Amino acid sequence: MPTTEDAPGGRLRMLILSASMGAGHDTVAAELARRAAGRGHEARVADVLALLPYGLGTGLRRGYQASVRHLPWLYGGVYAAFLRGGPGRRPSGIPLARLAGDRLTELVDRTGADVVVSVFHLAAQLTGHLRERGGLRVPSAVFLLDFAVHRQWLHPGNDRYLCLTDAAAAQVRRSLAVPVVTTGPVVAPAFRAPAPGAARWRERFARRAPGRPPVLLSAGAWGAASRPAATARLLAAAGYLPVVLCGRNERLRAHVSREPAALALGWVDDMPGLLAACYALVDNAAGQTAVQALAAGLPVIAHRPLPGHGTDGVRRMTELGLSELAPNAPALLAALGRLGEHTRERTDRVARGRTVFRGEALDRVTDLATNP
Repeated sequence: MPTTEDAPGGRLRMLILSASMGAGHDTVAAELARRAAGRGHEARVADVLALLPYGLGTGLRRGYQASVRHLPWLYGGVYAAFLRGGPGRRPSGIPLARLAGDRLTELVDRTGADVVVSVFHLAAQLTGHLRERGGLRVPSAVFLLDFAVHRQWLHPGNDRYLCLTDAAAAQVRRSLAVPVVTTGPVVAPAFRAPAPGAARWRERFARRAPGRPPVLLSAGAWGAASRPAATARLLAAAGYLPVVLCGRNERLRAHVSREPAALALGWVDDMPGLLAACYALVDNAAGQTAVQALAAGLPVIAHRPLPGHGTDGVRRMTELGLSELAPNAPALLAALGRLGEHTRERTDRVARGRTVFRGEALDRVTDLATNP
């Protein structure tokens, strides 16, 4: 590991603001922190929800979790009102975010942070609000993790935005007069390297269903998905082995396990190996699992997306040629059929997916900290 003297611009102290909403934000925050430490910097990850007073963060997380799992139509309505753009005055996230202002400035002072990096939209509202009013004296970068940009990510007080794609960066530039750069996503190096664990997964699949290509169905860390058992039955009837990622939702895992042809998995630690061993990913949220699949060279098909950010995200991924949206069962089977090994369709999709990994987000953060 480099020494602190080797670190570009000297040793920096970074505060990364994440949120315990599923696992995607925390996964990115942890990888940024790992990379920073590898360059001799200090990095601390904080949950912006824990900075909210009166237990509001816990209530927000539980409400979001319950709605995406059990009342997705309700979450879709909240998303439409608070996050998606539209005519006239729209509700802002600033009143909620600024409740965490005192705790954040105290944390920045206590840790001596040289830069704050937000990887969650509520954190971006908080840092932008504080920077605009002089309450946050160090630069603020926002790493915008969504393929589809919603307005709660956007605040003119932030110093720099890092985006996954040129399309997202262009959208931010149309809304804000701040520096914006395209860095691509951040994933652990294991997703872009040969996966030693893939052989074990292939052996497991072969024992379970010899000759059936394994198709991975993602329900995210919270196990939020629309009719995953029905999708699993469809895939099994078509000759595939449905492998359902249930995350930490044990009720969902028990439900899917009743499908004799499906393999229901709980929390998986070896995601690089699992992705490398599968035929395709059926995704519903355009989140971190989809990004990891792109890095691993696994084609992504969107099916039954979650309302709100899931629907907008998978549509944007489709527009960019990074995935294919299958609106119904026949379309899903047709999309899978076009992805045979060594086909032109599969080769092109894998190549397009890997083009999004183009830069180093950490470089943009350290540059902002040393040249604000």
